[in-house]
Parts: sequence; C-alpha cells; structure tokens
Amino acid sequence: MTVTPFQISVSDDVLDDLRTRLARTRFTTASDPTSWAAGTDPGYLRELVAYWANEFDWRAAEAALNAFPHYVAEVAGRRVHFAHIRGVRPEGAPAPLPLVLTHGWPGSFMEMLPVAQSLTDPASHGGDPADAFDVVIPSLPGFLFSELPDGPFTRRGVAEIWHALMTETLGYRRFGAFGGDIGGGVTQWLGALFPDQVAGVHVTSAVVTTDFADRPATAEEQAFLDGLDAYDEKDGGYSEIMLTRPDTIAAALMDSPAGLAAWIVDKYRDWSDCDGDVEKRWDKDTLCTVATLYWATGTIGSSFRQYYDYPRNRPVPRITVPGAVTLSNEPALRTLPKSLAERVYADLRHWHRPERGGHFMAHEEPEQVVTDLRAFFRPLRTAP
Repeated sequence: MTVTPFQISVSDDVLDDLRTRLARTRFTTASDPTSWAAGTDPGYLRELVAYWANEFDWRAAEAALNAFPHYVAEVAGRRVHFAHIRGVRPEGAPAPLPLVLTHGWPGSFMEMLPVAQSLTDPASHGGDPADAFDVVIPSLPGFLFSELPDGPFTRRGVAEIWHALMTETLGYRRFGAFGGDIGGGVTQWLGALFPDQVAGVHVTSAVVTTDFADRPATAEEQAFLDGLDAYDEKDGGYSEIMLTRPDTIAAALMDSPAGLAAWIVDKYRDWSDCDGDVEKRWDKDTLCTVATLYWATGTIGSSFRQYYDYPRNRPVPRITVPGAVTLSNEPALRTLPKSLAERVYADLRHWHRPERGGHFMAHEEPEQVVTDLRAFFRPLRTAP
C-alpha cells in the first residue's frame, strides 16, 4: 500500500470566499436573557466571526499544522489521512512503541497534536527515553482529508481500517491505542477484535454496556445512567437532528461559515472543562483553525455520518487486553462509576479521575494525558 506525503493547502480563492461570506453574516437575536442558555451566544458569535474575517491568520495556522509530517494512503479502498511522528530512539534505548490516537466529534486530528512531541521525544520533555512512542494520528473517515467508507460508518468498521493502516500499511506488528468519544469506541473495538496485535487500550470516555441481563445495575450505576439520560434531554438537540436529518442541517452549515462556527463552538464550550467560559480553554485562533479545516474541506456533513449510522453499532464485546481510563471531566461523564468500566474491561489496570480536562482531553490537558499514557503502557512495551 502506497503512503504519500501530504501538505495541508487551502487556496486563496477559498479563503477570499470565506471572508466575503463572514462579512455578510446575518445574526440572530438571543432566545434567552441568560447567555448561552439557548445555544451559541449571538454576541460571542459576532466577536468570533469578526475575528475570523479580519484578524485570524490561516496561513500561520496552516504552517503550524504542516510542521508535523502528514500522509495519505489507500486503506480498504478509501483514502485515509494521518499524521505520523516517529519516536526518537537514542543509542541503546528500546524501539518506540507504536500508538494510534483517535479523535472524536466535532474535533479533528489536531486535538491530538499537543501530546505528539512529548510522546515521541520524551527525553526533550522531561521524560525517560525508554517511554518513546511512534505516534499515528488518523483523521476519522469523512472528517477533513479522509474519505467515508463504502459502507456504514461504525466504530468497529473504523477499528478494522485502523488495524489495516497500522499493520499492513505501516508494517507495525504490535501497537497501543488511545482515544475519546468516537475515538474511544474505535479504540475499544481495536482491543476487542485484535488482542494479538494490540498491546493495550486507553480511553477518556468509557463505553457503558447496554446488557445488564446477567448482573443488574447497582444503585450507583443506575444513578449515573439516569443522570446521563437527564443530561441528554437538555443537550441532545444537536444529536437528534444529526441522527435523523443530517442532510438538512448540513445544507445550512455548508453554506454559512458563521453557522458552522456556531455549531462547533457550542460543543467546544459545553463539553470542555471551561466552567462555561469558552475562552478559558480555547482562544479564538484555535476555534477558527478548527472551523476553517471543516469549511475548507467541506466535510461537516460527512462528519455527521457516524451519527446517522449510529444505530448500526453494536455493544463492544468484553475487552481482554489491558485497559486504562483517564476519565473525562465533562458534565455527562464525570461521575461514571469505575464498576461500569469494569463490566467492559476484563483487565482494567489504570483508572484515573483527574477532575480536569473534558471531551477534548488531549488538547485541553496534554501533560496529564502524556503522563497517564506513559505510565499505562510502560509495562506493556514488551510482548508477553
């Protein structure tokens, strides 16, 4: 399978059109006097759109992204984009452990970049050279530069593509996996399907089993599940339309960059550990970079496919490879009981509830994620 070097390059015509559309944005009025209570705050959106149109330097953001080595390859008949940062191996040190990092929605590969250099070159970042990883960061199918699969988008299907990418395309015999949100589901399927090649799986949001037939939920588990349902009642509007009418909302977001920004920023605020202040975690340059990537690639609609196809997913089988959870501090997950993770993992070796870092944890708290990844995988580097 041919691996081809890749550079992110957005044409001037696309950027000029984007600025024109931003300048002509029509804004709504707030539906609730409480800021952000009814979705993205119109006042904040005005600020962000003005910054995106007049101050944001895409070329600087593009150069920073291209400082990492990017590639594309055909895997399972479809184009897969990935960053591949090889670990530094000083003389006498063991070979770096390959590690695939998988993002979620509405993120992208860039949410994993903040951990890449510390993972690949620990000696230059206060760590032990023996903890080096070869880091692979793919874009999920339908996101940015990766094509949708021929069939349905399922977590299992993506895990099968990632396995082919790691073993057949890149030639790794054994590797670890990390992810959150969709990436967490993909990561766990990697462990369930390929225990001979996967050294261990580490997630920031644990999959909750849907099968309580043999062992009913405990009071603590049921309280969490009830709380999750209650949260979804208030937050679930975005997912319901993407589950049932994705093409309707995609038509609006594909045509309006301000609408696209509103759709994305709403989740960056709600799901990150920012106490309701989006810029406590995310500066405008980061938000505009994410939005520009989606705009320039025209993939916000195809990123919805994993919602539309969600009913085709099946529960992850019990995972026998070593497992780790660094629990997200986002509202829906921060109280998840360890016992629910133990229903999925037969060998849960690492459980950390740091109470900081949300849905985009590797981006929000990279040092925390690096520390946990090093600790979890350190005893797993040599095959048993």
